[in-house]
Amino acid sequence: MSEKIIAPKGLAGVVTDETTISKVMPEINSLVYRGYKVQDLAENCSFEEVAYLMTHIDLPNQEQLDAFSQTEKNYRDLSDDLLAVIQKFPKNAHPMDTLRTAVSFIGMEDARIWDDSPETNMDKFLSLLAKIPSAIAAAYRHSKGLEYITPNKELSMSENFFHMCFGKVPAPEVVKAFDVSLTLYAEHSFNASTFTTRVITSTTSDIYSAVCGGIGALKGPLHGGANEQVMHMLKEVGDPAVARDWMLTALAEKKKVMGFGHRVYRKGDSRVPTMKKYTEKMADFTGEKKWLEIANILEETMISEKGIYPNLDFPAGPAYFMMGFEIDMFTPIFVMSRITGWCAHIMEQQANNRIIRPLSDYVGEGERSVLSINKR
Repeated sequence: MSEKIIAPKGLAGVVTDETTISKVMPEINSLVYRGYKVQDLAENCSFEEVAYLMTHIDLPNQEQLDAFSQTEKNYRDLSDDLLAVIQKFPKNAHPMDTLRTAVSFIGMEDARIWDDSPETNMDKFLSLLAKIPSAIAAAYRHSKGLEYITPNKELSMSENFFHMCFGKVPAPEVVKAFDVSLTLYAEHSFNASTFTTRVITSTTSDIYSAVCGGIGALKGPLHGGANEQVMHMLKEVGDPAVARDWMLTALAEKKKVMGFGHRVYRKGDSRVPTMKKYTEKMADFTGEKKWLEIANILEETMISEKGIYPNLDFPAGPAYFMMGFEIDMFTPIFVMSRITGWCAHIMEQQANNRIIRPLSDYVGEGERSVLSINKR
């Protein structure tokens, strides 16, 4: 065995493998997907184009996009069995729990569970890309005691999600803001949930197990659940007039303030300006200025006092709230997007696999004898 390498807590700064999928590039202050700046993709491409890019290396031409989108649309329907299972979910269950269960069930329905050929896994990816929004919407409707709305295969992914949740498609401004958020959330290298999917994949487990693991990791408030906590924080503050004092008190008491800081970015998350632009558009469109005003004051105070900048979750939380989504829906929406990055990494791991198995340093008790225990 080679000499042990002692990694820092949390693997901070440790490079564990290579990837061609994404990179944070400080020299251009941008996150790139396959070499494309994420802010350019968000402004100029549909989420379907970005989803294709994640798993096909290049952006699609029109013929490729049409075929990809049509396959996704054809896979949107949920089976009657899964819909029956969703009807048995506790109505107060967290949507991340219902989604994890739905994905597991989708996996059980797939007879190709152990077929991990590139062609089959690409097809499984398209199925998950299509069915995850349907499962989120179905569980949401069930939690409200409302009838399931079948997918509309004439609509884009973003339009169809609103249709399935609320029975209508909102104005183009809202759809665009939502589509942009999906692009910005699609991928971010070896973050906790993506690394989880790669660890599971490295054992040669199936794609559905890996995705369920990713969902479990993403649920945590220090990862995907942060966008939910941001909105809870904004509601706790409640009034722009008290926002600065709230932040100063939180800092003085050393409270964890969600939506700020990032393991990778030190001078600000490069995705934030684009998301903030569309959060501002949502505030203008809906007239709900209060949340943006509170957020701006909190951001200014945090930067001036601590030099810590917001991450993507900070503007995304209020944007989703103004779109009409309940707070516990924010992280499942993240999954709708991140399934693209997860599956790209799953397939990349499979292509050049070695089981991920680090060591640990034991710091517990020394050798002891059971016979020395004073039995009573």
